[in-house]
Amino acid sequence: MKKVFLSLLVIGTFLFYALHQKSESSAIQAVPVAPQGSSSSNPPPQTPTSSTAGGSGQTTQPAPATSASSSQYKNGTYTGSVADAFYGNVQVQAVITNGRLSDIQFLQYPTDPGHTSEVSSIALPILKQEAIQNQSAQVDAVSGASDTSQAFQQSLQVALQKAQ
Repeated sequence: MKKVFLSLLVIGTFLFYALHQKSESSAIQAVPVAPQGSSSSNPPPQTPTSSTAGGSGQTTQPAPATSASSSQYKNGTYTGSVADAFYGNVQVQAVITNGRLSDIQFLQYPTDPGHTSEVSSIALPILKQEAIQNQSAQVDAVSGASDTSQAFQQSLQVALQKAQ
């Protein structure tokens, strides 16, 4: 009787764990991440306006009022620092075109098989899109990827400081 009870307990625990994992993974939608080495598979979600042609140093943009979003960046490609995201490192390159953040390339990001790569494939495009939209490293953390979000912010902030 003891062996039967123990066997049922083990099977029940396994079933509970399997259902928990299935419900957790079905709540997350997969978003493809551009493979490393590709320059830009996702175009910026907005088109830059040519309101800086007069050389005033100011841009008109619907971004939040932060010091990084109201200043114009120097054109070029700037590499951020390597930041620890617990499951791996995050390092980004910020591409500045016409004084605006136009692209973010991921040089390093967590890629361990399983849940880690799934989280990266979901969080990184969201972080990239929001940073380009805000023209700043000030982005909301992605739920379930807070360590990756913080590391992204740290690396991008260093890159954008170099661009000022």
